[in-house]
Amino acid sequence: MEKIVDSKESLIELIDRVRLAQKKFAEFSQEQVDRIFKEVAMAANKARIELAKLAVEETKMGVMEDKVIKNHYAAEYIYNAYKNTKTCGVISNDMTYGIKTIAEPIGVISALIPTTNPTSTTIFKILICLKTRNAIIISPHPRAKRCTVAAAKLLAEAAARAGAPEGIVGWIDAPAVDLTELLMKKSDTILATGGPGMVKAAYSSGKPALGVGAGNVPAVIDESADILNAVNSIIHSKVFDNGMICASEQAVIVPEKIYATVKKEFARRGCAFLNDNEIELMRKTILVDGSLNSKIVGQTAEQIAEMAGITVPQGTKILIGEVESTDISEAFAHEKLSPVLAMYKAKDIDDAFSIAEKLIEGGGAGHTSSVFIDEKDETAKKNLKKFEERMKTCRILVNTPAAHGGIGDLYNFRLIPSLTLGCGSWGGNSVPDNVGVKNLLNIKTVAERRENMLWLRCPEKIYFKRGCMATALDELRDELGKKRVFIVTDNFLYTNGYTRPITDKLDELKIDYTVFFDVEPDPTLECVKMGAERMREFKPDCILAFGGGSAMDAAKICHVLYEHPDVSFDDLAMRFMDIRKRINKFPKIGEKAYFIAIPTSAGTGSEVTPFAVITDEKSGIKYPIADYELIPDMAIVDVDFHMSAPKSLTAASGIDAVTHALEAYVSMLATDYTDSLSLSALKIIFEYLPRAYENGEKDLVAREKMANAATMAGMAFANSFLGICHSMAHKLGAAFNLPHGVSNALMINEVIRFNSSERPLRMGTFPQYSYPHTARRYAEIAENLGLKGKNDDEKIDRLIELIDNLKERIGIKKTIRDYVPDEKLFMSKLDTITEQAFDDQCTAANPRYPMMSELRQIYLNAYHGIQN
Repeated sequence: MEKIVDSKESLIELIDRVRLAQKKFAEFSQEQVDRIFKEVAMAANKARIELAKLAVEETKMGVMEDKVIKNHYAAEYIYNAYKNTKTCGVISNDMTYGIKTIAEPIGVISALIPTTNPTSTTIFKILICLKTRNAIIISPHPRAKRCTVAAAKLLAEAAARAGAPEGIVGWIDAPAVDLTELLMKKSDTILATGGPGMVKAAYSSGKPALGVGAGNVPAVIDESADILNAVNSIIHSKVFDNGMICASEQAVIVPEKIYATVKKEFARRGCAFLNDNEIELMRKTILVDGSLNSKIVGQTAEQIAEMAGITVPQGTKILIGEVESTDISEAFAHEKLSPVLAMYKAKDIDDAFSIAEKLIEGGGAGHTSSVFIDEKDETAKKNLKKFEERMKTCRILVNTPAAHGGIGDLYNFRLIPSLTLGCGSWGGNSVPDNVGVKNLLNIKTVAERRENMLWLRCPEKIYFKRGCMATALDELRDELGKKRVFIVTDNFLYTNGYTRPITDKLDELKIDYTVFFDVEPDPTLECVKMGAERMREFKPDCILAFGGGSAMDAAKICHVLYEHPDVSFDDLAMRFMDIRKRINKFPKIGEKAYFIAIPTSAGTGSEVTPFAVITDEKSGIKYPIADYELIPDMAIVDVDFHMSAPKSLTAASGIDAVTHALEAYVSMLATDYTDSLSLSALKIIFEYLPRAYENGEKDLVAREKMANAATMAGMAFANSFLGICHSMAHKLGAAFNLPHGVSNALMINEVIRFNSSERPLRMGTFPQYSYPHTARRYAEIAENLGLKGKNDDEKIDRLIELIDNLKERIGIKKTIRDYVPDEKLFMSKLDTITEQAFDDQCTAANPRYPMMSELRQIYLNAYHGIQN
């Protein structure tokens, strides 16, 4: 049974136990350490929502959904940054120059955790300590002790399961000043994150301390800047977790020449400018007895306004006070840890830099400064150089949301990810950089925003045109030399002879085959495990998926389990924010078997995508699994297999393809390549889906056009990903047994309205996505379809009308209620499917980052047919 640490005696016992564990840990190999590091990161990632809920529930600060992202970041990005870093023994050995570096652990680390980011900071500090073979003892903030201890305990258990010595992670259960002071004196090094008092105590303890200072970030907007990007980047940063990240902007400084334009854009995006009387009321609310009022920390703009006795419009994002003084007596010149922002009018750019310097000197020295500027303009380049020279900060961010940019690896991929940001000697810190596994020199870092690399990935070959199957399969013998084919399909297609043309062709080629026909709609984990076992018995060198999305999805995961029988499904299904930075690397497949996909319906596009949707039969949850290893090697789009599809399947799969193309076009990852595929697919579908539905096998042209359009839409979303329409449809369909395409059809109208907002509560985070502009993207789709309107709003309305007309024509009902008439049943599952939709893999690419409350309202609107 764990001993409660609530006294000096029990703390000393804990330190002794942890020190013994660390001595054992110091002898571990790099391989052992890396296994522990990975398993603990995975455990933290899986618990990101649970821990976020605990943090908000206990501290009453911040935004739960944003804390989910911080927890996710602390696990995934820290793991990705250091997974290949050597931290044990010899880490470099330059024989030419004769220099060797050897890594040794420090010992026992005491970690002071703030109330603003309790669970994410705990995850971060435990991970970097475990990666470096150090032990760690957590000292929680008293107002966040339950959630901090819960995070520490969860990660300690994961470390032990992975082979770490018992007791390598410890914590104080009942934090108190005297216990924290004792812990710091008895430890070997201190990791201190928090207020100035805490950091000062760490440096005064007599032990080495990696402490960080307060932030008071000034953001300068140069006359050359892209104002849309600048203002929306600042809003995006400042509202994240209600402004509690220390790197978030505290003041925006604007030359008078563009001041009015900048102000207008802030107002347009939902920020409230305070009048003189309101500014005075806000000053009294920001500071109490000369110190930051803790009651405003992490609260919404509306809540803070109410505290001050100010009335602002509902949905106000940020409270902005236009002030002149930079003196410490000016409340707006302080770090505010909330969506409250100072705005200064400068005479010119040099005056703006002077204001920024004074704000940094008054508080936040050494932390972070931000500038928005046209880096290609020659005059602007000179101004940027001046800014770099004048700012006494360790992070200088260019064209970047400061909260997200300062912590690293989101808008500049060489800035080390961290949740503890050093301020160097300027801020009275021992480290100047983002704290990580190595902290050495006092370095000033300039991080310029960059867009991420994109791609277009699809099967090696795509055969299309009626009758192409026979020619395509000739390759199995003539070019690929395949001898054993494992066919994955469903019972209906097999028993009704639809697989016969394929098996006859394989007989002609003298290729052995077997047929696994147990795939049902919404294939289950049990089904794919059974299919993989059959594959291992048959030992195919080619896998052929034949059917709708279910058969292809099942075949993809069977393929993975066939080639990697020990892989964990939970690991395959693990969520990621960036497919290249996922904690669990997807196993390489294709070494044992070539993969061919032949669709029998025009809709899922699975024949060309890296996606598979598998249902856990125990929980009923649908898991969208994504990795480019899942893309088939060959796709055969032969319309002969589509001709007899029933009306219901034609409708559901066809509208599914519509939503694929729509979501691919507005995705944050959309490119010129995917855009052309999306627009072409939509144009074809709206023209030919009604014909295919009404005429069936009588209309070869319509069937072939729909087959091509579905595959094109699949290629589009394979590379740009999807959005919340699919996130919500996955969970709606699983909960109420609705066809996937119908589920998408029921959600798409409300999703279009939601995404079209020019003033979203949150926009998505992706480096190429600078500001909310999804309404324009939907309008472009409408224009491509020949729809007219006086403005984008009218064009979007016409687009929704067109979709409604299409749904009506192909027999899809209007509301969820039409399919789920039992409202009590729907309401009983609403909160569960809302949370699951938020956590769905497709959510990450949506251009508007949703709050759970917003997803819940979308479901309600779609259920009742209410338009917001």
